[in-house]
Amino acid sequence: MTRVPNLPNPSNVRLGGVTLLLLALLLAWDATQGDLALARLAGTPMGFPWRDNVFLVRVMHEGAKNLSWVFVVALFAGIRWPLGILRQLPLRARVQLAVTVLFSVVAISMLKHASHTSCPWDLKEFGGVASHVSHWAWKVYDGGPGGCFPAGHASAAFAYAGGYFVLRRVSPRAAIAWLGASLVAGLVLGASQQMRGAHYMSHTLWTAWICWAVGFAIELIAAPRNSRPSVAEPAAQPAAERAPLNAGS
Repeated sequence: MTRVPNLPNPSNVRLGGVTLLLLALLLAWDATQGDLALARLAGTPMGFPWRDNVFLVRVMHEGAKNLSWVFVVALFAGIRWPLGILRQLPLRARVQLAVTVLFSVVAISMLKHASHTSCPWDLKEFGGVASHVSHWAWKVYDGGPGGCFPAGHASAAFAYAGGYFVLRRVSPRAAIAWLGASLVAGLVLGASQQMRGAHYMSHTLWTAWICWAVGFAIELIAAPRNSRPSVAEPAAQPAAERAPLNAGS
């Protein structure tokens, strides 16, 4: 029995389509320039009143970030000592889950360090010094400190979205719950930062998409592949069966 090359996973093909659709919607949001409209709901010419709010700073920002790193450490520890749902995953999948989260955080951090986009609280309109420039205008300086795109803080939750691809192999229900928790937590963290003037809505949405795309890419590379057997060729007939019958015998 011979083996034939793997065919694309129909589920991954559909998810690829969804990923491209979400990308198109994000580009459409950028085109509407809705970021400033939402920023004006929380900001004033004197700045953002919620910028130094104790709850938003201590709990939603610092506390959430520290808790996320605790979970990252727990995932890597779970490679060797799995607990809960991790016990249902083989070693390869546990490694993929931990690496996906870490790589998502690293990807967002690298993009932030390369970005010249400043935060809403840096804009002249809100008492800062910068002008509003699209985050896609690379090498165009807005007069502010930059380093604000995408939303690094929201990645503390969105980075876990890629776990969906790993968990769906053992429990689709758990995978959906995991993904939902990651998206809800990320949106809450993103909204809290937007209230403070730290990010635009697009920064949060792009962080979610990038983390999802990183997880999807790792899944396409690292997921186990089972080659499908081809149709077995009919066995050769014994020589006695192939010989023509002698009618006179």
